[in-house]
Amino acid sequence: MKSFWSWLKKHTIAYNIVVIALVFLGLAVAAFVAMALGTRHSARRTVPDFVGLKLNDAEYFAGRRDLEIIVNDSLHVAAYPGGVVLDQLPKSGVVVKPGRKVYVTINSSRQRMVAVPYVAGRSLRQAKNVLETAGLTIDHLEYAEDIATNYVLAEYINGEEVLEESELQAEMGSGVVLRVGVATTDTATAVPHVLGRSLFEAKSRLWESGLNIGEIVFDEGMPALERNRAKVYLQSVLPSEAVAYGERVSLHLTLDAVKVDSAIVQQERRVAEALRAKMEADSIAKAEQRLLDSIANAEKSQPQQAPQAQDDFFF
Repeated sequence: MKSFWSWLKKHTIAYNIVVIALVFLGLAVAAFVAMALGTRHSARRTVPDFVGLKLNDAEYFAGRRDLEIIVNDSLHVAAYPGGVVLDQLPKSGVVVKPGRKVYVTINSSRQRMVAVPYVAGRSLRQAKNVLETAGLTIDHLEYAEDIATNYVLAEYINGEEVLEESELQAEMGSGVVLRVGVATTDTATAVPHVLGRSLFEAKSRLWESGLNIGEIVFDEGMPALERNRAKVYLQSVLPSEAVAYGERVSLHLTLDAVKVDSAIVQQERRVAEALRAKMEADSIAKAEQRLLDSIANAEKSQPQQAPQAQDDFFF
């Protein structure tokens, strides 16, 4: 090595080139080391699951892992208490560098207040649309005898009647009770087909048909934030079946698209079978009625025997 340097020093140009190359190499190594230290290139953190934790607890656990919590949004989900984390980005289990920001959505303690519109005197469909535009919904329908079917007679919220001059307010998403008329000639309403629809869409169609919402069942373990994507795969009453106004229809929802498609096929088969059975029953009933009519007509067409004269009694 010494002989090489001795030889190199005798050749000035070659010596300068090697020195310059070594200087650049040293600078590159120093820059790489400085960058690695500055960005902690070799350090890694696994993002914990903050969903369901109070914001203060999430910030504490994030700080211990050299992460930072940033509140990105808030919304109100009744299934969770106020102040808890509903969603996060990056998701839990993702490997990130120390110092990474984790953006979270928290649950607000209550919904904002909205004015309750006066909808009495409107059709049921119009009243439903006005309420939904205001950020409210229908709690349930109460039917009373009236000359017009599905005409809103009165409106109540939190047990108080809403009048035209009322200036009531309620939390967004609150349910309004509607007292609706039904004519004595309208004995039943047809149940709509709601499979494959979201809960909002299914409720809307049932209300428009003059029906109430029964039990709502989501698949076990479905996160509350995912429920708006769930679709109905089971309704407690078959479509087109005639039921009394105000009857309740229960709904089951899932995120499994295959489950929904299978349920639709099965329900269509059940509806077809029910329709076929009804047609057969109607045919039998009509045949029986025709038989009874023919017997009655035959009896009417038989000539009546004239009464015997009184004198015949003595012969």
